[in-house]
Amino acid sequence: MDKFHSLKKNQDFQAVYRNGRSFANSCLVMYAKKRNDEEENRVGISVSKKVGNSVVRHRLKRLIREAYRINCGQAVRGYDLVVIAREKSKEKTYKEITGALLSLLRSHRLL
Repeated sequence: MDKFHSLKKNQDFQAVYRNGRSFANSCLVMYAKKRNDEEENRVGISVSKKVGNSVVRHRLKRLIREAYRINCGQAVRGYDLVVIAREKSKEKTYKEITGALLSLLRSHRLL
């Protein structure tokens, strides 16, 4: 089982928002920023209160985290990623979330 490296500090999120590139699809938005001399990707997941209550938000975070964890072996290393869930994502299944995440990784040329 791979260890999941996450973004935790607000300043890290802000740096990715300011200096990273973004791509979006119907249920997710992804920002990516290259880091120097790092061997692992760090991933931050953001789900707004507009999406739903805490149960819905936490479920989406778990789905996105697991979808990334399963597929991170294929991804290019050395990036900070921020994944933002849109309102449409709350009705999506795990397979649809995984497909959306992989699509965004391909858009960033990280797969």
